[in-house]
Amino acid sequence: MDRRTQWLRGVLDLCVLGALARGESYGYEIAQRLEAGGLGVIAGGTLYPALLRLERLGLVVADWRSGAGGPARKYYQLSDEGVATLRSAGADWAVFVGNVNAIMEVP
Repeated sequence: MDRRTQWLRGVLDLCVLGALARGESYGYEIAQRLEAGGLGVIAGGTLYPALLRLERLGLVVADWRSGAGGPARKYYQLSDEGVATLRSAGADWAVFVGNVNAIMEVP
């Protein structure tokens, strides 16, 4: 397993919350946002379990909507608790990244 995959495992939930902070969305569109953000391709087998986990934790809410000429889609949006978690965990992440960067500085 490469480093990026390991790193992504630890931060995927937070990244999904961040993607949803830009507005409600369905799974494929969330994957596109994450890829456009530089995380690479996120497989459905990775993304959908994360979305289900976040939904079960009450951090996102979801509802099915009919598609125009296509199948229904499950749309996700942040709950109030999801917004609070994103703010808190995002701040913690920024501190963590700063600490890692400081450790990796070559004198």
